[in-house]
Amino acid sequence: QVQLVESGGGLVQAGGSLRLSCAASGSIFSINAMGWYRQAPGKQRELVALITSGGSTNYADSVKGRFTISRDNAKNTVCLQMNSLKPEDTAVYYCNAEVVSYYYTTYNYWGQGTQVTVSS
Repeated sequence: QVQLVESGGGLVQAGGSLRLSCAASGSIFSINAMGWYRQAPGKQRELVALITSGGSTNYADSVKGRFTISRDNAKNTVCLQMNSLKPEDTAVYYCNAEVVSYYYTTYNYWGQGTQVTVSS
């Protein structure tokens, strides 16, 4: 079994910064893509940022230039540095990892979510 544990959410004023972290543990042979998604009340979950094992990144247009995703393959961690936060960034943020098991099967795992609230 694999667990993703997130940390770093909270309340911040508009223009401020937060850093989210996510650590994967358990039966992990390797991890392909890792990413952050978010879901605001009444809205669908959306991709915020994605990073491959090779370091290639992809960002939602709404966060480009403000958010930076990074990962440490040795520690199975992924971080999301969020700068210049806006009220519309308010959401529950979820960590996601595409994990390859020791049986070479692949499965997507989700963290429990961490609340980010940006006040105006």
